[in-house]
Amino acid sequence: FESEEEYLEIPEISKEQSGVYECSASNDVSAPDVRTVTITVNYPPYISDAKSNGVPVGQKGILQCEASALPLAEFKWYKEDTRLLKNGLDGVKIENEGKMSMLTFFNVSEKDYGNYTCVASNTLGNTNASIILYGPGAVHDGNNSASVPMCCLWLLSTVLLHFLFQF
Repeated sequence: FESEEEYLEIPEISKEQSGVYECSASNDVSAPDVRTVTITVNYPPYISDAKSNGVPVGQKGILQCEASALPLAEFKWYKEDTRLLKNGLDGVKIENEGKMSMLTFFNVSEKDYGNYTCVASNTLGNTNASIILYGPGAVHDGNNSASVPMCCLWLLSTVLLHFLFQF
């Protein structure tokens, strides 16, 4: 810009435009005056990583939930409709650090298997993801849908083959 009252306008700013911007003013009398300003763009959380996990009974299991947000997201975990607390009761502990939250099971039991919900929120909004803790005898499709026992898939394929060979 080359006039006295210039400014930088960034319409519909996005989080990718966060960063350090530099302004330089110069004339023929003195050296340029350079100033920098840091632009921070706040945005609601979005969960960038949440994977289901298969863990045998008696083993340590960890479910992780990663959410990008500014200001940083606060996390809450639920099993079905019940909120889980950080205190580590029942062999389960919640640890939040930066943009990551981990739900740790120190000794997985059958009652631990099921659907968990990670909720990430800040002052601009919230989002959630469904994460499944399942046992070693289950098939998981990677899309956070229900686990299906292997025996049921075997039985289904056997029945289908039986009908195919009859025709």
